[in-house]
Amino acid sequence: MSVNKPAIAAAFGRAAGHYDQFAGLQRQSGEQLLTLLGGTRPATVLDAGCGTGWFSRVWRQRGTRVLALDISPQMLESAARQHSADQYLNGDIEQLPLDDGQVDLVWSNLAVQWCSALSGAVSEMCRVTRPGGQVAFSTLLSGSLPELHQAWREVDSYRHGNRFLTREQVIAACGGRSLAAHDTQITLRFPDVLTAMRSLKGIGATHLHEGRPATTLTRGQLTRLALAWPRQQGEYVLSYQLFYGVIRCD
Repeated sequence: MSVNKPAIAAAFGRAAGHYDQFAGLQRQSGEQLLTLLGGTRPATVLDAGCGTGWFSRVWRQRGTRVLALDISPQMLESAARQHSADQYLNGDIEQLPLDDGQVDLVWSNLAVQWCSALSGAVSEMCRVTRPGGQVAFSTLLSGSLPELHQAWREVDSYRHGNRFLTREQVIAACGGRSLAAHDTQITLRFPDVLTAMRSLKGIGATHLHEGRPATTLTRGQLTRLALAWPRQQGEYVLSYQLFYGVIRCD
């Protein structure tokens, strides 16, 4: 899959200033990933795709030396302002700017879905991990955001969400490495359609792997979206399918 990395960096850069107020999904995902790691206390962690550094700070508070990496300079600036890490790296998970065996744990929470090839990202994360260390990552799976797709089908014929890998494809991308896998669904609820749409824009997730014409949402489109959008107990929902993987690197 071809991915426009500068466009992704720009989308997340635009979101950096208000990212944390919309990042409920990221925090829920990261907390689940922490639970799967149990009481692991690595000496050095690479937070690959750190965003504003929320989980960099979690690891640092545990006494861990943290290297925070992101493709967006603006995200790194936000992380640095909050003293999230010990070192900051502007770079790509598929081409990590580190020598082999530099960290005890690579932590990547909801970032690798933006990679061109997950297998390459996994290889890179394992490369920079010391023997006996771990790579812990979460990513979105196929079947995420069905409500978004259903609603937009009533408005136009364009695709308004990315295609994500299946569970089987994610496991295959791990290349037969020692993998503990877990998947779950997280459903977020919103009072109206506009708030639901803003939640996607607020976390920078509006860049599509496959382009579409740039348009401004009209009042008529918003009304049609609201009518077509699935609701639960009167609230507008967005459902995400998540995969969690913990790889032991030999």
